[in-house]
Amino acid sequence: MAYRFEAGRIYRMPTHFGPAFGPRQMPDGIAADPRSGPRRHSVAARFLTEAARLDAHLPEGFALRGEPVVTVEFHYLTGIDWLAGRGYTMVQVSWPASFSGREDRASGRFLAVIWENLADPIITGRDEIGHPKLYADIPPSRAWDGTHICSAGWMGFRFLDLEVSGLREVPLAAPAPPDDILMLKYVPRTGAWGEGELCQVTLTPGDDPDRTVDHRQTGAGRVRFHPAAWADLPTMHHVVNALAGLPVLEPRGGSVVRSRGGKSYRDQRILR
Repeated sequence: MAYRFEAGRIYRMPTHFGPAFGPRQMPDGIAADPRSGPRRHSVAARFLTEAARLDAHLPEGFALRGEPVVTVEFHYLTGIDWLAGRGYTMVQVSWPASFSGREDRASGRFLAVIWENLADPIITGRDEIGHPKLYADIPPSRAWDGTHICSAGWMGFRFLDLEVSGLREVPLAAPAPPDDILMLKYVPRTGAWGEGELCQVTLTPGDDPDRTVDHRQTGAGRVRFHPAAWADLPTMHHVVNALAGLPVLEPRGGSVVRSRGGKSYRDQRILR
C-alpha cells in the first residue's frame, strides 16, 4: 500500500522514508535548549555603495531604505542542536530595504545571498524558508596582530576576503533592535524552463529573545569580492561579479561578536 503524508509534518525529498528532520523538526525525545546553543562567532564589515547598483538587484515590490550600505557577515556556528552538536559557517550579504505588497508592508534588511559550507543547512534553508543559499568553502577565521581575517572560495578559487582591525570593546547594554530579514523564495517549474513554480517574499523577525551577546567589538572593516570568469565559478560567477562590481564609496566599519542561542529561523511568515 502506498504511503501517505502525515498532516503537520515536514517532508523533503526523498519523501518515501517519512518526515525529515532538521532545524524546524527534531526527533521525538530530543531536547533542545535555544538559549544555550548554537555558539556563534561573527565577523562583519560594511561599506557605502551606489544606490542605483543595489536597486538593480531588488525584486519587484522592494525599494532601498535609507543609505545604500552593504553588510557582509561571517558567522561561525558550533554546538548546533539539530546537528547533534556539530557546526558550520555561513556568509550573509544584505542591505536595508522595504517591501510593499498587495496586503503587507515591511522593512528591514534584504538578504541577497548566503553561502554555507554544509549541504544540510543549505537544503533545509532553501526548501523550507526560502533562504537564497549557495555552497562555498569557508575556512576558519584567523586572528593575527589584532586583525580578524575571513575568506570564502569554491574549488580553489577564493572569491571573498574580509578583515576587521583596530578593535575596541563595546558595552553590551541596550543593543539596537535588530532588523527583520526579507527574502525572495523562488522555485523553478520543472519542464517549463524559464517559468517559476513559486515566487514569494518571506520574512524572518529580527527580534530573537533566545540569543545572548557575550562579547562585542567594533573596528575598521574591509571587504573585497574578487571578479570571476565562468570557468572559475561556473554556477555563481554572476553572483560574485555583481557584488564585486559594487563600488566602495566609504568603509562603514566592522565588528566582531560572540553570542549564544537563537531560534534557528523557526518564526517565518509569507508577505503578500
